[in-house]
Amino acid sequence: MFKAEQLAHTLHQLIEQGVWKPHQKLPSLREQAQTSGYSLMTVLNAYQELEARGLVFAREKSGYYVADQNMQPTALDRIEDSTLQSNIQMNSFVFDYLKSIQPNDILPFGSAFPNTALLHQPKLLQIVAQHARRKQSYESTASMPPGLLTLQQIIARRYSLQGIATEPQDIVITSGCLDALNLSLQAVAQPGDYILLQQTIFYGAWQAAERLGLNVITLPEHPEYGFDLEKFEQCLQMYPIKVCWLMLNSHNPIGFSVSDDIKQKIAQLLARYKVYLIEDDVYQELYFGSKKPLSVKYFDQDHRVLHCSSFSKTLGAGFRVGWVHHRKLSNQIQHLQLMSTIAVSPLLQHALVDFLSTHHYEKHLRSLRLKLEHHKKLFYRYLKQHLPAECEVYYYPSGYFLWIKLPKHIDSTQLYQTLLQHRIGIAPSQLFTVNRQQQHFIRLNCSFEFTNQTQHALDLLIHSITSAKFDQSSTYSDKP
Repeated sequence: MFKAEQLAHTLHQLIEQGVWKPHQKLPSLREQAQTSGYSLMTVLNAYQELEARGLVFAREKSGYYVADQNMQPTALDRIEDSTLQSNIQMNSFVFDYLKSIQPNDILPFGSAFPNTALLHQPKLLQIVAQHARRKQSYESTASMPPGLLTLQQIIARRYSLQGIATEPQDIVITSGCLDALNLSLQAVAQPGDYILLQQTIFYGAWQAAERLGLNVITLPEHPEYGFDLEKFEQCLQMYPIKVCWLMLNSHNPIGFSVSDDIKQKIAQLLARYKVYLIEDDVYQELYFGSKKPLSVKYFDQDHRVLHCSSFSKTLGAGFRVGWVHHRKLSNQIQHLQLMSTIAVSPLLQHALVDFLSTHHYEKHLRSLRLKLEHHKKLFYRYLKQHLPAECEVYYYPSGYFLWIKLPKHIDSTQLYQTLLQHRIGIAPSQLFTVNRQQQHFIRLNCSFEFTNQTQHALDLLIHSITSAKFDQSSTYSDKP
């Protein structure tokens, strides 16, 4: 354990034991260094680690203070038990929504991608330009399914470093994570099969279920842990579920990450009931602090987990190169790929091989995580200070989304339409759930620098919420 981690662990215990109370100021860096015997840099790193865990917060020119419960994740609402949804209708709304936020003059608080300014990598673009001048970089034969062997090898090596035994042939390169998820679902499910989804989940899962004609069982989020193991097993017992599609790290849109202990138990239940899991882990690299969360794939001993991810959330939408990790279904997924997306750009695959083979990618990830954490905390603090008391902001230490609960008389879709008139995009909860009781939430992308323009847009959002009126016909108005 590094010195900073040792010190952070000791200070964490003091906070848990109540030696330091909420809002109490911690010893200054110099005082802590003199007391502990560690260097100033070690103390700073320890304090920053505690800040990443949400245990302390910094005040400019003042120091570090113990955080109160307001900076801890707000307890999730439990609305209802698991529900059968047999007639999903999501595609049309998603299509209209995505078209509406495309214009360049829309401030993309509703985007699923991080701010492109954080993802710009001159070295990667330089590598792309070099390959663009090489004829062999366009040759598609080597990049046909399952993809470029050297890229498979690099991704397999990254899994192995996480403790997941992986061979290159276990990896199928895809056109982004959504392609990986859809191919995985087609490999294990047929029309009429039962699929289990989290009650609130990325809209791509709803679209896929609608397109394939699947019966959807929705699992409500656990109010404390994010994932309800007891309800999960009940669903596996009650319904002939063929496959689950779950997001357990930096959940989109809510933001929570499920504990490793729960993930291990999920893997055990999958094996017991012979159910597949499509694990959407596209935000796996965007954790805060020093410890990367594990995936369910890590605990998978029965080859039940199809693990899907992508470089698009760390390198940008222009590098929409993803993959599926599954040994036994690799050939089947490749066959499906040849009938749909066929192959991933050989130019991008070659460029990624060169970029990932150096230290540049890991350096970029470290910088990206720190910036996302900084921006997200600024957004969170500003919203907590200025939103009406009836609103709740769900803060989790990873990713770049905030999930905001509005007063129940405000429909998030109507709020999104109102803000579009001000050229501001947000993501309403209708994108993520078919539960009509859950339509008063919004997802906010917090990856942007906190500029005057950003603050002005947040002020318009806050004004639209505070000035919303509720009349007898349940309509929304934005009159000051």
